[in-house]
Amino acid sequence: MAVIRQLPDRLINQIAAGEVVERPASALKELVENALDAGARRISITLRRGGIDEITVTDDGCGMSPDDMVLAVERHATSKLPHDTLDQINSLGFRGEALPSIGAVSRLALTSITADFGHAWRLVLDAGRRSGPDPAALAKGSMISVTQLFKAVPARLKFLKTERTEQGQCVDIIKRLAMAWPEVGFHLNADDRSLLDLPACLPGHGGVQTRIGTIMGQGFAAEAIALDAARDEVHLTGLVGLPTMNRPTPANIYLFVNGRPIHDRSLLGAVRAGYGDTLPRGRHPMAVLFLDMPSAYVDVNVHPAKAEVRFKDATAVRSLLVGGLMARLREGSIHATSAGGAAAIGKFSIDPGNLLHEAVSHNVASGLQRPYLAPPSRQKLASAHDYYRPDQPGGGEHPHSRSSGLETSAALLGDDAVPQARVEAHQDDTAEQAQRRHLLGAAKAQLHKTYIVAETEDGLTIIDQHAAHERLVMERMKAALAARAVPSQNLLLPEVVTLADDQAAAVVAEAELLEDMGLVVEGFGAGAVVVRAVPALLGTPDVKALISDIAEELFELGSSTSLEDRINHVLATVSCHGSVRAGRQLNASEMNALLRDMEITPRSGQCNHGRPTWVKLSLADIERLFGRS
Repeated sequence: MAVIRQLPDRLINQIAAGEVVERPASALKELVENALDAGARRISITLRRGGIDEITVTDDGCGMSPDDMVLAVERHATSKLPHDTLDQINSLGFRGEALPSIGAVSRLALTSITADFGHAWRLVLDAGRRSGPDPAALAKGSMISVTQLFKAVPARLKFLKTERTEQGQCVDIIKRLAMAWPEVGFHLNADDRSLLDLPACLPGHGGVQTRIGTIMGQGFAAEAIALDAARDEVHLTGLVGLPTMNRPTPANIYLFVNGRPIHDRSLLGAVRAGYGDTLPRGRHPMAVLFLDMPSAYVDVNVHPAKAEVRFKDATAVRSLLVGGLMARLREGSIHATSAGGAAAIGKFSIDPGNLLHEAVSHNVASGLQRPYLAPPSRQKLASAHDYYRPDQPGGGEHPHSRSSGLETSAALLGDDAVPQARVEAHQDDTAEQAQRRHLLGAAKAQLHKTYIVAETEDGLTIIDQHAAHERLVMERMKAALAARAVPSQNLLLPEVVTLADDQAAAVVAEAELLEDMGLVVEGFGAGAVVVRAVPALLGTPDVKALISDIAEELFELGSSTSLEDRINHVLATVSCHGSVRAGRQLNASEMNALLRDMEITPRSGQCNHGRPTWVKLSLADIERLFGRS
């Protein structure tokens, strides 16, 4: 029969190390957090072989006395719980496990000095065995060196990744802490190479933005949307990237609670929900979000490595996150990133002279005509209904079918008509100047019956007419669905659509949801559905193609997906079939009406699939192509 016995301290510390010190980055995080709690304003880190051979952290904090150093390497000894309660934790470290756990599986050397001592002291913890403290040399603060990590438990070394991977984890930890503490300078050196050099920033929002820009790129900091929202005593701030600034993994979502970097799947889900249907499937946004609240509102003692937290009111926190993101993205959603324009400039700047020569030669040789140019318009801008109806014939008049210019007017109408022509031309110029002052500018041309080129006061914009109108239709349908007022139009003859059995079953199962969207379907035997009505916004869509796409979406999503996700995906599919298609010619009024509606429609900066709807080229960029600046 087994005998219950008390484990020795050395083994207890090794077990604790298995929870606290998973890899070199775990040890580094604990050491840097201790430096921050000590009031450091500059922290230097040195790594060898990704932290496996050496981790050294030097800070200019308040330091420790010899007696404190002895206590610091004992389990459950800390200076960070002065009131012996876990309800008011205002520091990063507090459990009193980090140093003894690290020292139990490595060789830890701690050197420190305080203001009231004439010299520093050094203590060594070698696989749990302590020596010192002894007199040492150090000008200020503390220096902790960890070498031969896991020397006492070599089996743990087998579970480490490559040196490059472990180094990457260490860099990520420092980046996260540096974003949360912009007023502290960080320097990270690995194998005699400088990986990070982050000088201290000024306090306030400007310093935070500077630090975030240094770490995540100035493009992100310049184009991200500032977020500032509050509910009760919970405050949410940060920078959130535009939906078109997305990545394949959530690695660029940084979450902080009271200055503590955390990994919380629930909050990551809330961030994704805040972006809603503006992201492509499988893509993730870029965001840096700070939650600040009274310490009594959050429990940071739920994870040995303090990587997770528990909120007193998790629903309220999640609601603030989702609502705050939705509101700010709605306000700034017309904007697009400059990445598209920069890429376009890059394409042209390969050799603009040869590119232009080749384009002209190709057009002459192949007999290609110039693109359809929008004539100056004297009529009132078309309303949204003029282009929301896909059944409306495209067009407008041919660019050469109406007179434009004083000479032509004079030739047709006689000399007496010239003053009137001048008046009309002046009116056209005035209207065009007003259009140019808008964000997306005045429509000038339609290229390949797909792209609209518009002139702004400081450059030009290129708009994908199908992608843009797809978002406009979807937003109208979402508004109508929220008001329970999606109009349907009955088909003259109900249409039977044949599908795979599982896809037909998925459509029939969601018949009530589809009816709310104006699409009336019923089962029609095995592997078929009958369509009796379609949303009126769609005009006369290809019913079979529409139902086939919806069936594929519903079957792929499955019943495990939330109702909101299913609604958004189906709306995206429906609106895609009801939008202005690529290949349809638009006249000047239709193009300008589309641009004006984009400027007032939420989330119009990206289509229903998360792609940008427009890109901007600045006049300065264009001038550089021709050597004018």
